[in-house]
Amino acid sequence: MKFSLELLPNEPISNLLELIKISEDIGFENVWITDHYNNKNVFEILALAAYETSTIHMGSGVSNPFIRNPVTIAQATTTLDEISDGRALLGIGPGDKATMNALGIKWNRPLSAVEDAVNLIGDLIEGKEVKDGAKLTGTSKVQEKIPIYIGAQGPKMLELSGKIADGSLVNASSPKDFEHAIPLIKKGISNSSNPEKDFNFAAYTACSVDDDKMAAFNQTRIVVAFIIAGSPEVVLNRHGINVESAKLIKQYLSNNDFKQAINAVDEDMVNAFSVWGTPSQISDKIEILQDMGVNEFVVGSPIGKDRIKSLKLLEDIINSFN
Repeated sequence: MKFSLELLPNEPISNLLELIKISEDIGFENVWITDHYNNKNVFEILALAAYETSTIHMGSGVSNPFIRNPVTIAQATTTLDEISDGRALLGIGPGDKATMNALGIKWNRPLSAVEDAVNLIGDLIEGKEVKDGAKLTGTSKVQEKIPIYIGAQGPKMLELSGKIADGSLVNASSPKDFEHAIPLIKKGISNSSNPEKDFNFAAYTACSVDDDKMAAFNQTRIVVAFIIAGSPEVVLNRHGINVESAKLIKQYLSNNDFKQAINAVDEDMVNAFSVWGTPSQISDKIEILQDMGVNEFVVGSPIGKDRIKSLKLLEDIINSFN
């Protein structure tokens, strides 16, 4: 089981670098930094992190081809691989319609857009010529192959990730979601050019760990509120979440009434959309996911009230799985 950390670059860079260095010392294998237009630039943060670390692998989790041109993604990723001496990763996903609408960008055929981007980026990273002989000439990768993951949730994107990528970042925390996701990914793998390839089945979770289980529970409720507000009805139904309750939470959040939104999140919701609890409870939940086929556990927001303390609480868990 690989252990990875997900960070949002919306805070001082020094804080992010401290967390990445601590996670490396603890034994995390990867760090994923989210790529969103209203935060700090992900590739600049990754470049700084590469100079501050020596073993942890790192990548954008995830970039999308509507805001970033696939050519510039390939260029940035190969440059990061050189800076990090062969530790670059890359996450690609479709983004979301609401963001594109806010930016005035047309969100056309996201599945095809991701497929075309992954194929183009893969060719450029490998130094191949693409249309009209274009290729990257001033930068090249260090490692033999830079792993490309697809951020996926819907059935078609999950299947595509298995078919054309090296990993799938499944934006989910519950075994119910992986019962749905893993067969679709495996179907894609079976239809790929290399059905025997090693594949990273990554659980991109909302995670909250604390010695005090209720502290862990309370810390994750606001994150779960946002997840529920953005979840499609099919996902809510999978977890038995009342659609009207979800709409109410979304309304509270749109009114910036975070207290009411948090109060509307109950334990069933937290269980459905996060991994939370004491280290022992977290370990048990990871073991269930591992038995289902997950081989990379991504510790995502909120992590804990004191993130450094929470990360250190995970050290024994990481050692026990390795």
